[in-house]
Amino acid sequence: MSFDGLFTKAMVDELVRSLKGGRINKVQQPYKNEVILTIRANGVNQKLLLSAHPSYARVQFTNEPYDNPSEPPMFCMLLRKHIEGYILEDLYQVNNDRMIIFEIKGRNEIGDISYKQLIVEIMGRHSNIVLVDKTRNVILDSIKHVSFAVNSHRAILPGQPYKYPPEQNKLNPFEAGVEDVLKSVDFLGGKLDRQLVEHFAGTSPLFAKEVIFQSGLANRTTVPETFVRLIGKIAAGELSPSIISANGKESFYLFPLEHLKGESKSFPTLSEMLDRYYFGKAERDRVKQQGNDVERFISNEKEKNEKKISKLENTLKEAERAEQYQRFGELLTANLYAAKKGMKEIEVLDYYDELGGTIVIPLDPRKTPSENAQKYFSKYQKAKNAVSVVEEQIELALAEVAYFDNLQQQVQAASPKDIQEIREELVEGGYIRERRKRNGKKVQNVKPVLDLFISSDGTDIIVGKNNKQNDYLTNKLAARDEIWLHTKDIPGSHVVIRSKEPSDETIREAAILAAYYSKARNSSSVPVDFTKVRHVKKPSGAKPGFVIYDNQQTVYVTPDEELVLKLKK
Repeated sequence: MSFDGLFTKAMVDELVRSLKGGRINKVQQPYKNEVILTIRANGVNQKLLLSAHPSYARVQFTNEPYDNPSEPPMFCMLLRKHIEGYILEDLYQVNNDRMIIFEIKGRNEIGDISYKQLIVEIMGRHSNIVLVDKTRNVILDSIKHVSFAVNSHRAILPGQPYKYPPEQNKLNPFEAGVEDVLKSVDFLGGKLDRQLVEHFAGTSPLFAKEVIFQSGLANRTTVPETFVRLIGKIAAGELSPSIISANGKESFYLFPLEHLKGESKSFPTLSEMLDRYYFGKAERDRVKQQGNDVERFISNEKEKNEKKISKLENTLKEAERAEQYQRFGELLTANLYAAKKGMKEIEVLDYYDELGGTIVIPLDPRKTPSENAQKYFSKYQKAKNAVSVVEEQIELALAEVAYFDNLQQQVQAASPKDIQEIREELVEGGYIRERRKRNGKKVQNVKPVLDLFISSDGTDIIVGKNNKQNDYLTNKLAARDEIWLHTKDIPGSHVVIRSKEPSDETIREAAILAAYYSKARNSSSVPVDFTKVRHVKKPSGAKPGFVIYDNQQTVYVTPDEELVLKLKK
């Protein structure tokens, strides 16, 4: 794990420097497991993210925008009542574990001094955020409720006394010297990294593996010295927060991890690193939670239309035999005198054949020769009429597949608010039922909010990430002589440069945005067309987001996530 006890200590040090003595001005709960506190300290407002997400639990400053629900959850309302306007007196880590306690002081509704503790427990799927009345040591509420049936050691429920998780009775690594490491580790027992984790509080397998790797030839001399040296760096704040990419996987830590043997990118602070590391990851997970039904519906509809096309193509192949059915019917009619009921086939002279050959006509023995001839004429007429209908149905089904393929790409790049707009689009298209609020009122559609980027030379670039946004951007917001971009023959976003004569560099950066927000995000040399908005047209009756364009030029770019982050406003 990357967010271990050592990382927690470093994060607490970072938070203390900026937040101690600050006032909690605002409490928000944008998502089920996450709370954001806006704290004003040292003349600056800072957004503090507290996450009890089962996979992405953490505490950090954040600069990322978060969308708040129309109605705040109950836990958010309770936090606003008990800590909004209060002073953050102190914050600290508990026993080198992944627990942070925020000591909060303020006056309650009757004017008396009140002391609260906001406790963040970072424990994987058991992570939690708990509000405690410090004077009585009573839990006021928590973001997740845990009963004794789930945890026999303690319950996390309103009204229960707060109890720390069971102690692990490990050594404090910041107080350990070389001799302590020597006494704790059996160098003949093997798995030295696991032994370090078992004996020292706050150490993770990731840190322990780095100790063993940096020890070189691991022995009684190198391992203790390396362990004490790395712990000393953390204690002294000699950090270089880094994201390490190795074997197609990203990890983060307080400093570059040499044992991963990958590329490292360093950041000024732990929080900036975490914002970068979790960019897209946590949001994608929220989209899966909130839009799982939409994603599944789109996938099913696409698959259904693909199967429909396959069946229609088989029908078309059958329809292409129309002339053969006509031929069988006419030849059988000309030879009725030679056919008898009960025959399974008849061989007759084929007068359509210039060489005067014969042909075998299959018969239904239960029918008379005349009925067999009528059957072939009926199949001929049916097949003949089917060709035009089937071809039209195939064309419609292909359009549906392309539409849902486009929606699939949009869901992949969607934020939670984008999912709502995709849902509205499906309602307007008659694909799904309209959702209603609990009070029975319809959910009101609002004007799309578009993503704004700023190019290197200061030019605005706007990106639409779903069909509603694309239609609004291209057909309503953009001026006729501004530059419009889209990946060539690939599902993706509409992108508009708010300039009539943008620089080549701005066009290249906008093209990278178009490629990044498309189905070709993980490809290289992606073709992106650009033209003036005046040359982009939406055909009458076309699906949302569909346009045609001309007078375009094409550039080839490779999507670059680092550039996308740099340009995002």
